[in-house]
Amino acid sequence: MSVSEKQGLPFRLAAPSCGEARPDLLVIAGEHSGDEHAARAVAALRARQSELHICALGGPRLAEAGAQLLHDLTASSVVGFVEVLRSYSFFKLLFEEILRWVVEYRPRAICFVDYPGLNLRLAAALRERGLSCKAGGDVRLLYYISPQIWAWKAKRRFAMARDLDSLAVIFPFEVESYADTELPVEFVGHPFLAADYESPVAYDPEAPILLLPGSRRQAVGRILPVLLRGLAAYEAELGAKTEATILYPSEAVLEEICAVGLPEHVRCVPRGSAAIRASAVLTSSGTMSLHCALAGIPGAIAYRTNPLTYLLARWWVRLDYIGIANLLLKEPMYPEYIQAAAKPEALAAELRACRSDPARRESTAAQAAQLRALLNRPANGTVADWLRRGLR
Repeated sequence: MSVSEKQGLPFRLAAPSCGEARPDLLVIAGEHSGDEHAARAVAALRARQSELHICALGGPRLAEAGAQLLHDLTASSVVGFVEVLRSYSFFKLLFEEILRWVVEYRPRAICFVDYPGLNLRLAAALRERGLSCKAGGDVRLLYYISPQIWAWKAKRRFAMARDLDSLAVIFPFEVESYADTELPVEFVGHPFLAADYESPVAYDPEAPILLLPGSRRQAVGRILPVLLRGLAAYEAELGAKTEATILYPSEAVLEEICAVGLPEHVRCVPRGSAAIRASAVLTSSGTMSLHCALAGIPGAIAYRTNPLTYLLARWWVRLDYIGIANLLLKEPMYPEYIQAAAKPEALAAELRACRSDPARRESTAAQAAQLRALLNRPANGTVADWLRRGLR
């Protein structure tokens, strides 16, 4: 039995397959979206330098891109204050196991991808232990996809400047957010507008309704019932059943969906197949909502979380919107129904407008074009270019 198993962690991170040589890069991506974005960058990097040995704590997309997957971190991702506290023991042990691996194998660089709750703490710990370049060590610390310091915990930027060697951001306005620090920050373009990007969704006015309850099991358990009640209320208005599709990112999420229970006319489709066509969408506020916005699918956001998590977020977060498209446009492309406001009749009204009102469709198309223009500004090379510079 390994040390980690004796301590209660059900796994031990594998040794790198490069033998006695140092791994070139360790990628740490704790969520499905981070796994996808990092995988695209890793694939582009390895296309230029196939000899690089890249290890990853991420998910299946990073493995497909050629990284040696040490552990599927996406299977255990959680969100929310209360939810994180419930998983505290697991993440504490995971944290120590990652540090043990880095101390033993000394990757030339680490690329943290989003997931600041774990990744920023790891960066600080590596500095404190003298392993990072900022502390006189030889492990470069890179960070891709900035924490939302423009929403909350803005002072994190100073700790990031202290611990990190470089930061790559995906929204152009984020560069200015770090202007009062010495941290090198580059806008590398949004991954959804990369040349090889393939949208998982597409707009079709004759297609079924799309339901997107999120990519984490806890979120799905709270949000999917809300979406289904909204769909049922819309069907009651029509006096007929309406086909709907749920797009899911993993088997773990599919299990949660099945546990909630679905009507026979609602089908589940895995991500990664051909783009799913939709006439309207009811979505949580996550990454998929931005996919839908860029595709010009009219819809609305419905979100529910643990009541204590929501109260704490109201106290700490200072934002007009929770949907990223709404934040970027500074207007509600997707009207937001949060907590008790996510009532069946309100969501039914949104579906009715999305599918029947030409003005709603036209405004959504115009906002989608505006969003693409906003995120498609010239960047200082790609994220793969940024990673190559970080490995020099």
